[in-house]
Order: sequence, then structure tokens, then C-alpha cells
Amino acid sequence: MPIPRDDADALEWAIFEQGGMLTWRQATAELSAAKVRHLVESGRWRRVTRNVLATQSGQFTREQQWWVAVLAAGEGAMLAGLAAAQAGGLRGQWRRDVVDVLVPYARRAADLLRRLPLGLPAVRVRRTRHLPETDIQLARPTRTTMARAVVDAAQWAGNDDEACTVIAAACQQRRVSPDEVRQVVERMPRARRRALILATVADVEGGAQALSEIDFVRLCRRHRLPAPDLQERRVDAGGRVRYLDARWRRWRLHVEVDGAHHMEARHWAADMRRQNEIWIAGDRILRFAAFDLRRRPDYVVTQLRAALTAAGWQPCL
Repeated sequence: MPIPRDDADALEWAIFEQGGMLTWRQATAELSAAKVRHLVESGRWRRVTRNVLATQSGQFTREQQWWVAVLAAGEGAMLAGLAAAQAGGLRGQWRRDVVDVLVPYARRAADLLRRLPLGLPAVRVRRTRHLPETDIQLARPTRTTMARAVVDAAQWAGNDDEACTVIAAACQQRRVSPDEVRQVVERMPRARRRALILATVADVEGGAQALSEIDFVRLCRRHRLPAPDLQERRVDAGGRVRYLDARWRRWRLHVEVDGAHHMEARHWAADMRRQNEIWIAGDRILRFAAFDLRRRPDYVVTQLRAALTAAGWQPCL
């Protein structure tokens, strides 16, 4: 027989567990409707939506925004996609203007919430027919597992680059393994961008852990250049471990793909030192901007082919 709790304890626990957010039903289960209305009218509590109350003032934290989204979306709702991945620890500069929430497919479209007041991010409620228990993370608030979150984030991304980036970042940060992502997407034969997701996890398993490196591998494959070794471990002249973006050991050719952070002074100086050490060791090095891989691929391929040929590579005819 469960141990009874007094009303105050139950209310305080719900407020604590849900980051200061309550549904109207939760509040009126512990207090009279008149008391709840008084708390709102007096300014001690405030109404976020018709069904969700905030028991404190001030700006909402990220976690409180997630709670609002899940509670407002109603029964069976859970964080999904990028929001679920962030709740699971995914780091990075990701868009924060939308929170994705999954609900059972049986929910009527009229029940789905579209936008919240008070400057909160919009809630994009998605219905799903496919959500096995293995894809649900028992957290507070409830969310999909990291693998399912990454697959959904890739499905719902604004473009293919964004889809690849979230997969690569989650794997690089060790939040999920490529195999875990593959297992989820293989259970979803109708998933959007399914082929792209599977190709991306295969590239990550091959060593490419950033979007620029994935682009580079695919560029080499498309133009029938030999596959490079990726993220190769190397000890520099000072005894520190470094990782090279790409290297062909046989032809002693290195390639560095520079993102925007390479323009910062400290990265620029470190890149120059690393480049000098490679040249001193007798190897060639080519450097390309990540922009070149997407916008000037022919230029990149021409230089790669010329450098490999100069080093003794002969294309298969």
C-alpha cells in the first residue's frame, strides 16, 4: 500500500520535479480552482498557456522551456529531435527558436500547439506511428533516446548539411555511437533522408567526425581518388599528440580542411607551426577552406589529383 503524502508535499514535489511548471490539472488536484486563480491574479503564479502555469517569475531557463513544451503538448508528449539531443548533452550552437515534441499519432491535429507567448520558442508537435519503448528515455521531462533524437533531428533538419552536422557532432562528442544511430534508422524504412543518414554514419565510422571531413571523403569517392586516412594520430616536434584531417601515407600527402575557427589568431599560428613541421619531415601538405569543398569542388579535385600524381599515384584506367 503506497504511503500517503499530504497535499502540500505533493504540490511542492511536482513544482520541484518540473522546474517550476505545472499543468492546470496538476495544480487543481492539490489546490482549489479558486486558490489557483488567486495565485495567478495576484502575480505569484502566471499563466504560460491555457493549460500551463509557471510558479515563479523571471526568464525561463532552457530546461523550463522544455517542460513548458512537453506539458503544453499534452498527454503522451515527449521531447524529440534536436531538443531531446540537447537535453541529452549535445553541445554546440544550434537553433533555439523551435522545440520539437513527439505525440502519439492518434492525437487530433486540432490539439497540436503551434506557438507559445512570452517570447518562448515555438513548439513544433509531430505525430508518430513508430515509437518503440527502446526509443524512449525515462528522464524528466520524458524524451527520446539520443540515437532516436539524432535520427529525428537529421530527418527534420532544414537542409542536408545541417542533417550531417548533427550526426557528426553527436558521434564526435561520444553522445551516441554510429551503430546506435544505424540501428534506429534501420527500424524506420520510411525515414526522411534515410540514405543520407546511413551514408553519414558510415563515413563517421571511417574516421570522418566533422562535416568538412565527411564532405572531403565523399568528394574523393565521387572523383575516384584514393581514400585518405582520417584523423591520423601524430606526435609533433614538441611531443604533443596532434590529429591530421586527412593523410595518404603511401604518397606522403596531408590535407587540412580549415573551418571558420582557423581564422582566429591562435589557431592560425598553430596551423602554421604544424604545417612547417610537416614540410620539415618531407611531406607535402595542401590546405582548403571548408567553403571550397561545397562551392569549388572542381578546384579542390584538380589540386588533389595534381599533388597525388606528383607523389607517384597513378589513376586506374
